[in-house]
Amino acid sequence: MTPHLRPARIADLGTITRFRLQRTSWLAAHGSDQWTRAGRGLPIELFVRSVARSVRNGETWIAEVDGEPAGTITVNDRADENLWSPGELADAAIVHFMIVDLRFAGGRVGESLLAHAAYLARTRHRTWVRLDAWTTNYALHDYYRRAGFTLARIAGPEATGPSRALFERRTAAWLTDHTSTLTRSPVTPAKFPETPSPTWQTHQHPYLRPHPGVVIEPGTTA
Repeated sequence: MTPHLRPARIADLGTITRFRLQRTSWLAAHGSDQWTRAGRGLPIELFVRSVARSVRNGETWIAEVDGEPAGTITVNDRADENLWSPGELADAAIVHFMIVDLRFAGGRVGESLLAHAAYLARTRHRTWVRLDAWTTNYALHDYYRRAGFTLARIAGPEATGPSRALFERRTAAWLTDHTSTLTRSPVTPAKFPETPSPTWQTHQHPYLRPHPGVVIEPGTTA
């Protein structure tokens, strides 16, 4: 599979909502309360409203495989209160709502989305890609570790949300010997949000390794 990355459109909201509902059902079937009302997850109505704002701000991306939407990610410089310090936020791109359609799990879609977050961080001169993961979803924690992230900490009791496992990876860690392709891409230092950068085929993306190790996405049986 060769994912293709493009900015999300308002017309994609239904697809992104389907991703979220599909993944929530899968997680529940595997014993996780992530994104459920019982687990204090964001209600689907508020999720849609939040994603719609991010789409309008140019912060949300869609990965496609053979023209089919296969995953999504939102990248900006915001996070829930009491997770990251102001200094940590100022030097990072923050990942939200990364979801891969289960039909495409294991096909490098998640890796492509995270690599794009790193690219966006680099263009804004941010040192880190950071994210918060559901505190009790240890399989998800393992996924991010396999993807090269380090657990920075579990946020303290002042952070009352259900996603308090804080992971980070240096933007430079995505760089390869083939980063000369970056010179052909616009690099505009700016605050989030801004006009989205170009779409990418996975094999063209400067932040994907040419011969990656296996990064098994949650939901696969491999």
